[in-house]
Amino acid sequence: MKYCFSFLLLFFVTISSQSIYFPPVTGSQWETVSPSTLNWDTTKIDSLYSFLQETNTKAFLVLKDGKIVLEKYFGSFTRDSNWYWASAGKSLTAFLVGIAKQEGSLSIYDSTSKYLGTGWTSLTPEQEGKIKVINQLTMTSGLDDGVPDHYCTLPSCLIYKSQPGTRWAYHNAPYTLLDGVMESAAGQNLNLFMQQRVKLVTGMSGVFLPSGYNNVYYSTPRSMARFGLLMLNRGRWDATPILTDTTYFREMTNTSNTINKSYGYLWWLNGKESFMLPQSQIVFPGMLSPEAPHSMISALGKNGQILNIVPELNLVTVRMGDAPGSAIEVPTLYNNDIWKILKQVIRYTPTSVKEEPFKTQFNGMVVYPNPATDRINFSTPATVLEVDVYIYSVLGEKVAEGKNITSLDISHLSPGVYQLITKTQGEMSATKFVKTR
Repeated sequence: MKYCFSFLLLFFVTISSQSIYFPPVTGSQWETVSPSTLNWDTTKIDSLYSFLQETNTKAFLVLKDGKIVLEKYFGSFTRDSNWYWASAGKSLTAFLVGIAKQEGSLSIYDSTSKYLGTGWTSLTPEQEGKIKVINQLTMTSGLDDGVPDHYCTLPSCLIYKSQPGTRWAYHNAPYTLLDGVMESAAGQNLNLFMQQRVKLVTGMSGVFLPSGYNNVYYSTPRSMARFGLLMLNRGRWDATPILTDTTYFREMTNTSNTINKSYGYLWWLNGKESFMLPQSQIVFPGMLSPEAPHSMISALGKNGQILNIVPELNLVTVRMGDAPGSAIEVPTLYNNDIWKILKQVIRYTPTSVKEEPFKTQFNGMVVYPNPATDRINFSTPATVLEVDVYIYSVLGEKVAEGKNITSLDISHLSPGVYQLITKTQGEMSATKFVKTR
């Protein structure tokens, strides 16, 4: 899609033209600004909070230009409560790798074996040596994510699947082993490295704690917001540089591979033409979060841990809590649901979803209406006699299908973004549609 190219520029240009507030490194002082001052629709805030409460949220924050606009805690959770980041903590690891790179401790193009030694997988030495640090950052290690426990970092769990860089798969074990790469390269444990390079400068709290094979970061919601503010200011805390390697920062926050265009270095990217999700090899057309701004980058963790950075609006949003419904590995759909209401609060109109039919790229077929409420229809050229239709959720689950049809009932589907696959004369095409309430 043609809109994608401009937002990388926005990421680096928009922010510099606006003043960003940074809270003091010590203490609890943090300037606020009222939603009404920003001309936000205050009548929609209660609906937002109700939705967040209904979906098991514990903490929700929105920063504008660094100042707190919305800050809400639910139940017994408070501003000083700690919660796990889950896979949203991958963003911290990517940031720390960038610091180690700029300090000369490691190269992301080195073989992982340089830092972990040989035999860290069950691969042959030749196969193992081809896996590089950048493959761990981009989820393209080529190791098999279909093993019984994809968190397992033992060599017996790390099995060859494909050549590194040829397959994208959300595989936690190779990511987790980046911690060992970091510690070997820097000569420090992960928490000490984080403390000296980031926490002392930004005032973040928090700690990495072992959990099974993983190291999981725990902090207060405001500490997650501080990291978001650091990212919004391109790796600087106010005037203090932390991650100064602009090339690495740019690569980290933009498409890192040709397979999953919505993935950077352990960061999720909105505004791209397609995306992939955990436990699936389906490439879904369209944006991760069509209700959200195109320039948004996200750190996303299990059960709805969310950190969004939106350069074009100078916003940072944080959501911590329990699973909004069933357990989810990466809460892309839930993030989009929050934005459906949040965009009304901030009076933002996204351009990613058009209220009109669109054509797939196969034989001129038209799917309409889009968005749709109860039914979608298919208009095909006269040369196409039969159309088989399959609908998948963003989690890769088939939720509807029809054989040789021109219309399909979708009234039973929950609101959200779906993958639509059509099969005609033995050939397949894919696109997306939006189901509304």
